[in-house]
Amino acid sequence: MSTDPALAEALADGAVVLDGGMSNQLAAAGHDLSDELWSARLLAEDPEAVTEAHLAYFEAGADVAITASYQATFEGFARRGIGREGAAGLLALSVRCAREAARRARAARPLWVAASVGPYGAMLADGSEYRGRYGLTVSELERFHRPRMEVLAAAGPDVLALETIPDTDEAEALLRALRGLGVPAWLSYSAAGDRTRAGGPLEDAFALAARADEVIAVGVNCCTPEDADHAVALAARVTGKPVVVYPNSGETWDVGARAWTGRSTFTSGQVTGWRESGARLIGGCCRVGPETIASVAAALRAP
Repeated sequence: MSTDPALAEALADGAVVLDGGMSNQLAAAGHDLSDELWSARLLAEDPEAVTEAHLAYFEAGADVAITASYQATFEGFARRGIGREGAAGLLALSVRCAREAARRARAARPLWVAASVGPYGAMLADGSEYRGRYGLTVSELERFHRPRMEVLAAAGPDVLALETIPDTDEAEALLRALRGLGVPAWLSYSAAGDRTRAGGPLEDAFALAARADEVIAVGVNCCTPEDADHAVALAARVTGKPVVVYPNSGETWDVGARAWTGRSTFTSGQVTGWRESGARLIGGCCRVGPETIASVAAALRAP
């Protein structure tokens, strides 16, 4: 475990800077992420690349590294011929890569590691994490998530990042699976407007986490910066907890062309607005790189 002050204590003192998108940083370094395992493939094939991606964000000013385990699951690795023991080792390695990056960064400020727990749809690798409603019960989703969360928790992260969650059924399953692990978590939904990606009211989704003592922050990620504007204030009002927010750049993914279109709408002005509305964990998701995270850090640390 980290010897730095608890992340929850830091959130009580002010805003903490999250990193940006792992995938775009790896792609910028020349790695092909078209595989079903996405960035998790590099845990098996080139873990040093993962460490270097984390390091780039720490050096840009991030305080928290989110591990490359979003799409790392026992089921996904099994399709590549990696057994449960090997998969567990790769999940644990994701935490060690982030820790190693923090060691190399030698920053004067505390640095933390968040172990990413992506949704069930990420394992399917068909975009269904942006729709939710997989036809599974809450209990079935809990049985899917708990083993991976146990391995990640045992690897010693500072927090679990239950991220890009599309609906309340999966959030409920994750909150059940979180109990007894001994590691705090944040819960962030993928949202569109005032709804989760599955179409449920964000207000109801946030309310689920308000009752969970293990959850130290609630919010949204992998949405547009404009959607985040509304969600931050709502999460703060509904839960009374610190808010986590790390949207995409604002560009749009064209599924047919398999390419990003449009332009970035992510600005430092929004960052300070989110902080004023209750956000305490602030960073970026898809298409948000070290340069943007540097501007986020500068905005949040400005006197």
